[in-house]
Amino acid sequence: MTQTIAFIGLGNMGGGMAANLLKNGYAVRAFDLSEEALAKAEGHGAVRASSAADAVTGADAVVTMLPAGKHVESVYNDQVFGVAKPGALFLDCSTIDVATARRVIEAAVAKGFEMVDAPVSGGIAAANGGTLTFMVGGADAAFAKAKPILSAMGKAVIHAGGAGNGQGAKICNNMLLGATMVATCESFAMAKKLGLDPQTFYDISSVSSGQSWSMTSYCPVPGVGPQTPADNGYQGGFAVGLMLKDLKLATEAAASVGASVPMGNAAEALYQMLANQGEAARDFSLMIEMLEGK
Repeated sequence: MTQTIAFIGLGNMGGGMAANLLKNGYAVRAFDLSEEALAKAEGHGAVRASSAADAVTGADAVVTMLPAGKHVESVYNDQVFGVAKPGALFLDCSTIDVATARRVIEAAVAKGFEMVDAPVSGGIAAANGGTLTFMVGGADAAFAKAKPILSAMGKAVIHAGGAGNGQGAKICNNMLLGATMVATCESFAMAKKLGLDPQTFYDISSVSSGQSWSMTSYCPVPGVGPQTPADNGYQGGFAVGLMLKDLKLATEAAASVGASVPMGNAAEALYQMLANQGEAARDFSLMIEMLEGK
């Protein structure tokens, strides 16, 4: 019997994820505040819902992909818990703060539902291609039920532990990414000032101890390494504003548990500067231009 998934939040990431559920044999009842996003989902074969509650009614599982913790908490409290059928599974794929994730899952469990937090890594291209990585927090039984649904949208589904641990893994990973990209950008900028050709520096560092994903898979220098947003005027990819959001979540989480994150704090400050220059919509590897004084 075909499982019906309510999918709430059809933005840049959610739209591709919902399309992959459809490709893999799930029925999708979709809702978003954007008429354009709804129309696109319909074009992939989803059934349009008039509200989040309408999408959830009768669904076997609910997938949410929303901007922030306040949206997640509001949608579940106001439109999901009261109408979801008994036994429905909830999967929140948004990137939000750990405390809210744990609070919403606790509320779901108290009402007799199973729920996981399952933030993603991979960006828009991976969402469209079904190659996302899911970092999942929740009870073992909830994870076992969620894994087939998540596998229809991604290449890797990893259980990170209890409720909220998916969010913890995501923000720690993206804090590392943000700090590494800053270091990669400043190294290229310094190499250039020292008279090194960027391609030559790449050829050396990419096979030396300074190698990182930010260098060899997402090089911030146009024309060096594999094709990246740097080759397209820093358009597309992972927006500065989204990196800043994740870094803020990471440094807030660090403060809440007394963790020392000086590199995370520095990366947050630098990406805040870039966003303040009006660059929140461009790719986060644009950091190199700010460091070069452009």
